[in-house]
Amino acid sequence: AAIESIVAVLRAQTGHDFAMYKKRTVQRRIERRMALHHKSSFAEYEQLLRGNKPESDLLFKELLIGVTSFFRDPPVWAQLERESIPELLASRPEGGTLRIWVVACSTGEEAYSLAMLFIESIEKIRPARSFTLKIFATDIDPDSIERARAGRFPMNIAADVSPERLARFFVQDEFGYRVKKSVRETVIFALQNVARDPPFTKLDVLVCRNLLIYFEPALQKRLFPLFHYSLEPGGLLMLGSSETVGATTDYFAPVAGSAKLFRRLDSFRQSGFVAFPATFDRPPRLAAPGTPESAEGRPNLQELADHLLLQRYSPAAVLVTPDGDVLYISGKTGKYLEPAAGKANWNLFVMARAGLRQALAKAFHEAVRERRSVTLPSLIVDADVGQLAVEVTVDPISSPKALSGMVMVVFDDRELRAESSPTNAPVAPGGKSATAAAHELTQARDALRAAREDAQHAGEQSRAANEELQSTNEELQSTNEELTTSKEEMQSMNEELQTVNQELQAKIDELSQASDDMRNLLNSTDIATLFLDEHLRIRRFTQQTVAIFKLIAADVGRPITDITNDLTDWAIGDDAREVLSSLVFREKEVAASDNRWFKVRTMPYRTFQNHIDGVVITFSDVTKAKLLEIELTAAKAALESRLSRRR
Repeated sequence: AAIESIVAVLRAQTGHDFAMYKKRTVQRRIERRMALHHKSSFAEYEQLLRGNKPESDLLFKELLIGVTSFFRDPPVWAQLERESIPELLASRPEGGTLRIWVVACSTGEEAYSLAMLFIESIEKIRPARSFTLKIFATDIDPDSIERARAGRFPMNIAADVSPERLARFFVQDEFGYRVKKSVRETVIFALQNVARDPPFTKLDVLVCRNLLIYFEPALQKRLFPLFHYSLEPGGLLMLGSSETVGATTDYFAPVAGSAKLFRRLDSFRQSGFVAFPATFDRPPRLAAPGTPESAEGRPNLQELADHLLLQRYSPAAVLVTPDGDVLYISGKTGKYLEPAAGKANWNLFVMARAGLRQALAKAFHEAVRERRSVTLPSLIVDADVGQLAVEVTVDPISSPKALSGMVMVVFDDRELRAESSPTNAPVAPGGKSATAAAHELTQARDALRAAREDAQHAGEQSRAANEELQSTNEELQSTNEELTTSKEEMQSMNEELQTVNQELQAKIDELSQASDDMRNLLNSTDIATLFLDEHLRIRRFTQQTVAIFKLIAADVGRPITDITNDLTDWAIGDDAREVLSSLVFREKEVAASDNRWFKVRTMPYRTFQNHIDGVVITFSDVTKAKLLEIELTAAKAALESRLSRRR
């Protein structure tokens, strides 16, 4: 019910009904969207979907598994080119129009593949004949139709299209391949829903590949009469690798040597009218099956059987499965049943005595098949003490629930009538009484009739199993299609990641180059440079700084105030904090303990976004200039002293 509610919301918002798509496929695609939105229940996702048109469109895209390629399943296309198309062209009049319909064309690869094959096949006809080629390619996805109309495909189609066809039917450019005008003009792309809109008619070929596997069997069965109606006599139907016409063998017959090409049967006469898509009814909603009883809560089998026997039966009886395997025995059944020689076998039909086996088997199968009680009024059984008359009742059990589906077989002794006695009956050739012989003949006829009914029933079960197997095969194919889609998505994501990784690596190389350039630049200036963050922790330093602060690589991240230095009368922390506060650089000359002098410049560290993220301190060695200044100052003082004495 939750899935149907989501499908109803999707139908209201997109106009497309997925009610007749296979439920498990729809559920898997919905669960993919739920995982992306981190929704744990269908109810939560339904709430998200309501009023959310973008998400509805994305779910719609998710349900359309657009896996396609040029000349997909090459053996099918090879037979189409080698045999089917030439036979079709030979049966069509000169100058006629070849009409082809590609259902669910996706992005157009199959439609263009057909166009190329027919163009090549028409050119091979000798003597030459002319035809007008008209291919109708339809899909319910507008984006896919637009891409198909553009006729542009990536470079990787070279894996599916031969070099000769690429050169003849495509134009290559920097983005990939573009279909030539001569091919593009043969294909008409249109929006169309095969399960809702009227079909194209008077077709020579109808291609519906890998779409039916997503539909429920009921919709599949409605589409085949429609396809038969759309095709001209002798027209071809082309299906996907896991699709078949199933039980609709009155409409199509497989083309010799092919499992996926079918020819329209002209001998079939349609009764009444064809059900067009507009008349298709939605399937009834089925209630979820009940939860079976747990083994722990199931009553004891013997207690239930004893209770049932006491209520209904007093004669000998056995409780058996629908296959005849004995589960429980009540009373003395030795007169009617005996274990067979050899390996132990507790099957009712193997244990039944002569005269009872065939009639019992017929009655048993009839009771199980029709779910009703069947009574055999008077059977003659060959027991150890002679012949006995017995009435056998076969009763399918519907309640209590724990015994539902089981069968109770009751044996009730009857008086052997005189006419049934072999002493009073005429003896037939072979030593048997006429009555016994007639009775055996009747039993044989009944057994034969039962065998025929069993064979018919087995045939029906076989057909049902075959249809179920076909459905399972289609579901596996649809799962494979989804896996192919997921693989392509993963491959696309991987290519994107590789591109991003390459771009990232290029950026890393650029940053590494810039870092090398900056390091070499700083080292070439022979100026000690110290980079501090906003908390005055060491971020980076040049090699020249080691001679002043005795730094090592492990000091990166430590506060600069914790590091000893050779400078005197200078509080580095105070200057750095002042610059961070005022954003105005400071410059001063500071002496070292070894008589060196440095010009110290403290500046704000500005990022590329013009944010202040610390300070930069440079130390320029001005010892020579300072000593010269001191000498000049001393010389000036000495000169001024001499001049003053002369005066």
